Amino acid sequence: MRGDAEGEHHPLNMKVALIIEWLDAWRGGAETSTMQFLNHVLAAGVEVHVFTRSRPSPTRQLHVHTISGAAMSRLRRSMTFAHRAAAAVRREHFDVIHAVSPCFVADIYEPRGGTVAETVERNLALLRSDITRNLKRLGNRLNLKQQHHLAVERQLLVNGDARPIVVALSHYVAEQLRRHYSFPPERIRLIRNGVDPDTSSEEERAADRREIRGELGIDDDHLLVLLIAHNFRLKGLERWLEALSLLVREGTTDVRTAVVGKGESAKWYRTAARLNIAPFVTFTGPSDRVRRFQHAADVLVHPTYYDPCSRVVMEALSTGPAIVTTRWDGASELLTDGVSGFVLDEPEDVRGLADRVRSLRNPELRLQFRSQARQVVPQADMQHHAAEMLALYEEWVKNGGMRNFGLDSTPSSGLLVR
Repeated sequence: MRGDAEGEHHPLNMKVALIIEWLDAWRGGAETSTMQFLNHVLAAGVEVHVFTRSRPSPTRQLHVHTISGAAMSRLRRSMTFAHRAAAAVRREHFDVIHAVSPCFVADIYEPRGGTVAETVERNLALLRSDITRNLKRLGNRLNLKQQHHLAVERQLLVNGDARPIVVALSHYVAEQLRRHYSFPPERIRLIRNGVDPDTSSEEERAADRREIRGELGIDDDHLLVLLIAHNFRLKGLERWLEALSLLVREGTTDVRTAVVGKGESAKWYRTAARLNIAPFVTFTGPSDRVRRFQHAADVLVHPTYYDPCSRVVMEALSTGPAIVTTRWDGASELLTDGVSGFVLDEPEDVRGLADRVRSLRNPELRLQFRSQARQVVPQADMQHHAAEMLALYEEWVKNGGMRNFGLDSTPSSGLLVR
């Protein structure tokens, strides 16, 4: 983003179309991240037009075009949106067409949820037997909505007349593009995801810790482990409950867990009861106090099967709990295993998960992790992410789009993935 010596930013005189099927924060991290990103882009003076199926709350300066996907089925509604969004952006001039959802037209494609192909593959990894995985593969072939999204993504990345520049939120996403689509690395930009940083004072953090622990009935000397997710299964809740059961059976009974999110709590309560750990687990449901829960927690576990670049992990870098995640989370690239957090090779490593959480009962280790994690917080800042995206917009406009973009040379903004 351009700025003068005093750090003031000049308005960017450009008109941008952003295509995202849904823009409701309750749906998950990709939608929340997009809204935070838009706030920074609007603050830079960019004229932004969002094409979406959602009807978000009015936001000053943001032009929202709600596209009806009226049809008899979810598949038809999704297909209708893809076609109508493409037609809508073609009806007027935009300096940049930035797509977050798979669509038929984009100058810049930013798959905040990772590629559709990888999402399908990692959901198969949830299944523990070859038989169930093969049955799931067969079912996927009959899943018309999934096949539609795969076809749209392939059209955009492989079969289209002009491939877009693709923004990868992590090296993991860049690898997905190469592995599933043989996508040219010179068209991939690594612009890591970001979150708005935690600016709470130590007094506010301490007050949140007292408040949340008081509500949950958790003593201050208990190790509070937090898991935040909407898709409990994909984010590894069952693996953590198994690890917690292992800890309790082995005599580690000072660990408590709060699970925050909109998953099916009744089902998971039954799982906790089956594992004889129900007294150790609280399901809070969805909450708008996630940051306060992070202040109250000692450890954030995120034994995910798939995350392009997890928001909750990036938030935890500045909110304070020690982090345990997996290599299937792009945000794990910010951590040094055993120094600033723990990174498991596989979510199935229940023993490893249990052992690492047990080691974090040591407050000195937690303090070390917190100190080291704070050093990478600037890399996880949404303002930094937005600045790199705006620089990419400017470069695109300056070079007249794809024809003169100069893809054979080192770009002036962002990072070229090699």
